[in-house]
Amino acid sequence: MVRAFYLLFGVVAYLIFFATFLYLVGFTGDFPQLPRTVDRGGPAADLFPAVLIDLGLIALFGLQHSVMARPGFKRAWSRIVPAPIERSLYVLLASLMLVLLFWQWRPIAAPVWAVESALLAYALWALFAIGWAIVLVSTFLISHFELFGLAQVWNHAGGTAPPPPAFRTPLFYKRVRHPLYSGFILAFFATPAMSVGHLVFALGMLAYILVAIVHEERDLIALFGKDYAEYRGRAGKLVPKLGRRA
Repeated sequence: MVRAFYLLFGVVAYLIFFATFLYLVGFTGDFPQLPRTVDRGGPAADLFPAVLIDLGLIALFGLQHSVMARPGFKRAWSRIVPAPIERSLYVLLASLMLVLLFWQWRPIAAPVWAVESALLAYALWALFAIGWAIVLVSTFLISHFELFGLAQVWNHAGGTAPPPPAFRTPLFYKRVRHPLYSGFILAFFATPAMSVGHLVFALGMLAYILVAIVHEERDLIALFGKDYAEYRGRAGKLVPKLGRRA
């Protein structure tokens, strides 16, 4: 009964994550089908309060997303939360932080740039789509279902132990250490119409990503040791390294 409950919890958490992920695509792309996006639908506010609220929402997401991913927090958290659903609960809470951001985001419509060339606008939309494609493909390259908690509850339901972590560098990861983050950055900044609010979102998320990478790489070096240290020497952080060293 407990195993079935954990499996159901993991599936529900994953479905909520996937719906939130799809909404994030539309939110950043300012899709007209959505009630609220980065540029429309949110509560009105003056410029300075809007910037503070928006940055606070990004900071809340970043703190939850980064702090709960640290090994020290996981060790303490595992004393309260059963191990099979620890990742699913993390994914669920991260999704709820994004839902809070969507709900309380203050749009700031003042333009930063607006592309008039139709060809350039199409090129930027293509980069937007490529960014999200890189994000999605990158999750599958590093075990999509383990990353989002489904593998853990499935293994527990079947009574099998999860495999030990293995150091691999498939496809994008051969040349870039964090292609998932690279895809996010590309998707956040590639737009033919950049508003102040959208720029606040993109810059805030970029700041979070740069801080998160520092902590993630520290954890990865502790986990994989020399293998990851050597990998850092040959693969770029967010873009491929060029030249003989790469």
